[in-house]
Amino acid sequence: MTDAAPRHLYRAEQVRELDRRFIEVHGVPGFELMQRAAHSAFDALRGQWPGARALGIVAGPGNNGGDGLLVGALALQAGLNVQLSLVGDADRARGAAAQALAAFREAGGVVDSELKLPDHDVDVVVDALLGTGLSRPLEGRFLEAVRLMNSAASAGAGLAAVDIPTGLDADTGRVWGECVRADITPSFIGAKLGLYTGAGPAYSGRILFDGLGAPASVYADVPVAACRLCAEDRMPALAPRDRAAHKGRFGHVLCVGGNTGMAGAVVMAAEAALRTGAGLTSVATRAAHAGLTAMIRPEIMCRGVETNGELAALLRSASVAAIGPGLGQDGWARRVLARALDSRLPLVVDADALNLLAQEPIARGDWVLTPHPGEAARLLGCKTSAVQDDRPEAARRLAREFNAVVVLKGAGTLVATPSGALWLSDTGNPGMASGGMGDTLTGVIAGLLAQTADSALAARLGVWIHGRAADLAAADGERGLAASDLLPHVRRLVNP
Repeated sequence: MTDAAPRHLYRAEQVRELDRRFIEVHGVPGFELMQRAAHSAFDALRGQWPGARALGIVAGPGNNGGDGLLVGALALQAGLNVQLSLVGDADRARGAAAQALAAFREAGGVVDSELKLPDHDVDVVVDALLGTGLSRPLEGRFLEAVRLMNSAASAGAGLAAVDIPTGLDADTGRVWGECVRADITPSFIGAKLGLYTGAGPAYSGRILFDGLGAPASVYADVPVAACRLCAEDRMPALAPRDRAAHKGRFGHVLCVGGNTGMAGAVVMAAEAALRTGAGLTSVATRAAHAGLTAMIRPEIMCRGVETNGELAALLRSASVAAIGPGLGQDGWARRVLARALDSRLPLVVDADALNLLAQEPIARGDWVLTPHPGEAARLLGCKTSAVQDDRPEAARRLAREFNAVVVLKGAGTLVATPSGALWLSDTGNPGMASGGMGDTLTGVIAGLLAQTADSALAARLGVWIHGRAADLAAADGERGLAASDLLPHVRRLVNP
């Protein structure tokens, strides 16, 4: 079992297919697979809470409950006190779940159909209630059980969710009304996409993965829901440069924005492009800001633009344009956005440029859109909650409708392409909830796009590097983290 997430992430339906292959094709009995999962979960539990002496297990009627029953049997054999509440009819248990129930009783366990976990008696609560099959809001005894487990955790007990916290959608990271808030989540066979995006990270706690010995052939030809971004993705795109290289080989990024009172946003984007390795970086901003911007970062060329002709000349000299940081939504903003959209340059579009695009949508192509959930909702004409309820589908839909590479920001940032490909980044932290982070990401992606001429690759690398830089910068604490704190780390990360 490892803290490192696998490369491939799956939907619940795909994980069930992996289970089926393991059992039917490779001849591993379902009960043996359940035993492997229980051993792995129990080891994770003991590793997290080595001093625990009393477990409270809440088990459901299916195979997830069977995992919990076998965890209980292992705990009894190890000399721990176990209180197990079974939500459902024990007499209806079938297959491997029935075998698990018999094994628990054989180990001396007592099955209680009453929901009771006295706070003062339980060191660790184990959620083995429903597993990955949930697709509607919890109700009745299942909702009562979730509340009971969270109450015990609030009183000081540890909380381990087997495979997935009850109440969390395994495909989307949506919470179905209420959800177990786990400290650790041991998960098996296939890593569930919903653990890593949306509300998943907040409710899953520390995610541990165990393939349970499944050979590579189990995974062959089973489609994946998403690929997790990782450090190795940086090569060969960011391989060491040729000693004869010159600035013209690494592109020219033009950052457009910085309306009245918002000059800092476009400067942050431009500096991020510079630190990411763009050969040249320019800013097109309001004329009143041009001199100040040049003083802040002299390596960045800065021009004030008030007419389409002035911007057109700058666009002709650039290889990539990033538009949106500090743009605003007034007449000037609308004019410069329209001119940028009419250009043939690859674009990175963020912030108010997205809000204006939502008012007059186009499917341009050769561009990267970087919305947060609110901006994504405006682009799709729906509520923000609808985006968050199914982030993978929202990202894919945006990519299709706008013919764009889409970066849907938030916990478990997603990168989607018009073809339906999806990547996920598990880098980043809550300290990034501060002004300027999106502007910096825009610049990082634009700088990479200038060097690679590949929108999807630039978006993938940019998201991972930006989040990883934030994680490194948060070594001094997440609270008070500023966007500019990321830049020294960005520079190191683009030089692997």
